[in-house]
Amino acid sequence: MLEMRPDCESCGRDLLPDAGALICSFECTWCPDCAGSQCRNCGGALAPRPTRAADLLAKNPASTERKFRG
Repeated sequence: MLEMRPDCESCGRDLLPDAGALICSFECTWCPDCAGSQCRNCGGALAPRPTRAADLLAKNPASTERKFRG
């Protein structure tokens, strides 16, 4: 199951679970402004992060662990 990380790893911008974010296969998470064409950590392809239905998000909430190291 995806962690649905709460922030961009580059700028720290909050990323709501139903908002646009891009992820790589390791789930590195980026806002659209910082994403670029490939993951800055592993060089992998980025894809839009899927959203989670509200009822499932209530049962399986997004992560609260922030990854921004700024």
